[in-house]
Amino acid sequence: MADDANITVLYNGACPICAREIAAYRRSAEAAGLDIGFEDLNTADLAAWGIDREAARRRLHLREGGRVRVGLDAFVVLWRRLPRLGWLARLVSLPGLRPVAGGVYEWVLAPLLYRFDRLRRGD
Repeated sequence: MADDANITVLYNGACPICAREIAAYRRSAEAAGLDIGFEDLNTADLAAWGIDREAARRRLHLREGGRVRVGLDAFVVLWRRLPRLGWLARLVSLPGLRPVAGGVYEWVLAPLLYRFDRLRRGD
């Protein structure tokens, strides 16, 4: 079984920042011949993910062999498999840095992106 088998990323294709980042990940995966799936939450069957639209919009989600990973955990799984990003997965996974990186994502980056998306949509 390939290292990238059964990996699907759920992302917000309506968010310009998210869409741009995912496009870069997709290009990297395709160039390396990796079979990583990418699903736009705006067209995906969210019930199959076990989440609602707002939860999906708040954090990156990744399904790995049936297990859903969220936030920094999802990024680490993805970065570990993509060429030239394994170092980033290892860095943010260091015991002293993992809680800091997780906090920055959960309390700063993800809320800012979510707020930006809501403002852009007029919510």
